[in-house]
Amino acid sequence: MTAVDGTDWRGGEPVSSRPRPRRGMSARLRLALSYAIFLVAASVAVLLGVFVVLRYVPNVPIADERFIGGPGVSSRDEVVRTVLKMSAGVLGAMAVIGLAGGWMLAGWVLRPLEEISAAARIAATGRLDHRIRMTGRADEFGELADDIDHMLERLHDAFGAQERFAANASHELRTPLSVTAAMLEVARADPEGEDVPRLLQRLQVTNGRAIGLTEALLRLADANAVRAASEPVDLAAIARDVVTDHAPEARRREVVLETDLAAAPTVGDEPLLSQAVANLVQNALRHGTAPGTVRVATGRDAGAATLRVENDGPVFTREAAARLVEPFHRGAGRTTRDGDPSGYGLGLALVARIAQLHHATLDVTPRPGPAGGLAVHLRVPAPAP
Repeated sequence: MTAVDGTDWRGGEPVSSRPRPRRGMSARLRLALSYAIFLVAASVAVLLGVFVVLRYVPNVPIADERFIGGPGVSSRDEVVRTVLKMSAGVLGAMAVIGLAGGWMLAGWVLRPLEEISAAARIAATGRLDHRIRMTGRADEFGELADDIDHMLERLHDAFGAQERFAANASHELRTPLSVTAAMLEVARADPEGEDVPRLLQRLQVTNGRAIGLTEALLRLADANAVRAASEPVDLAAIARDVVTDHAPEARRREVVLETDLAAAPTVGDEPLLSQAVANLVQNALRHGTAPGTVRVATGRDAGAATLRVENDGPVFTREAAARLVEPFHRGAGRTTRDGDPSGYGLGLALVARIAQLHHATLDVTPRPGPAGGLAVHLRVPAPAP
């Protein structure tokens, strides 16, 4: 369990306050001792084999001093005694060689772990831009380093998006409050010359926008907190209802709504999917060319229910189109072409979160050609019929 202040709790006390256990034998030393013990054991096995072989040697004089030019080995017993004397030295030498060689070999094998541990310590300080970038190793350590680099990259992007969200949310919430304070200050400075009905109307509009922004933030927070229900739904039926509800707005904006609603059955949360489709259609109507065309199509493709919403509008690059799913990012600025507010910049962010809850994919790409505009493609996994 994690507390509000970020402290991790296990067993009734914070993990960060527990005393760190005293460090024991290092992994490198354990590996070196293992290599030395294995080498000594192998040497013992070889010497035992020598002793077994010597048991079958007849215990008779082996050589005469006159033929070997000095004091030689006279019998099997003397050979065994000589081997026993040499064994202690051989085993000692093998232990030293095994320990030294094992220490060097373990250091070479475990060197990548030092780089990985250093990267983890750097990330713990808050620097998520550091990467291991291990080269020349196509083994388990190389895969682990690549996985950690990928994790750090995802964390860096997530924290960056969170910081931008906090900064943008603060700015968006501060703007209507600043406008309200400025209008009240002007009215206080010249109470006789102020048009009270006009001031009240402007205050009402500004306050309504602040309330709308707060409700949008709450909807986004709710979408982050809930889990999608699993019930049979049809994206075509949802899109048909949404198009019907937005037909008056389309006529007012002189936008033609074209539909191609083939059956698109899937499993999901109908209220959340309805919210996603409504946001996509609203964005297409309010941020496209007027007069223009909005196309809404549903269907089934490769085991997924699909929804595609296209509109005519400004020309976007692929990078700019992909950034539209970030909270508070508006492609057309704070106002639309007819002077109306362009929304809060949370519509596509909410759709992206709903898609994530349904394990779906959301692609926002620019439409080719001089007409410009966007094509938003939502793919929701669907069970086989």
